[in-house]
Amino acid sequence: MLTPLFKDRRGAAAVEFAFIAPLMILLYGGLSELAQGMIADRRAAHVASTVGDLVAQESQIDAAGMIDVFKVGQAIMAPFPTGPLSMRITSVKANAAAQPQVVWSKVSGGLTALSGAVTGVPAGLLAANESTIQAEVSYTYTSTLQKSLPSPLIFTQKYFLKPRKGTEVVWSGP
Repeated sequence: MLTPLFKDRRGAAAVEFAFIAPLMILLYGGLSELAQGMIADRRAAHVASTVGDLVAQESQIDAAGMIDVFKVGQAIMAPFPTGPLSMRITSVKANAAAQPQVVWSKVSGGLTALSGAVTGVPAGLLAANESTIQAEVSYTYTSTLQKSLPSPLIFTQKYFLKPRKGTEVVWSGP
């Protein structure tokens, strides 16, 4: 009496789908979260390079110009939220002994302004009395689904750019 029931294969595909579907949905959601995180990381890198490049193209910059530069950085991050975006632009100049020192540093977001000696400047980038613009960005990415990436990721980027219109970008504000 049960023999025909065991030989019946009409619902096999539905049962197989029921086993595989949750795994495929989890995989799709995880790849989606990973892709969004990678896009956020690339945007943070683009923000750092662009804001640094904008400042390096100037011979001098003031507070209004720096606000505009930071607004450009926020526009690049869109459509990601800009609340967790922090930017820092620092003018670094090597003294006569070729030791890098901060000339001025401006921030937007949670980073703090630098002062004094600078570490982390690549060897050979600055000779005595040369200047560079150091652009740094920190972005805290929080996934919308928070399944595959349950905790926030912090992306940091740092770029060094030489001034283009002179030997140094001068701060002309308070």
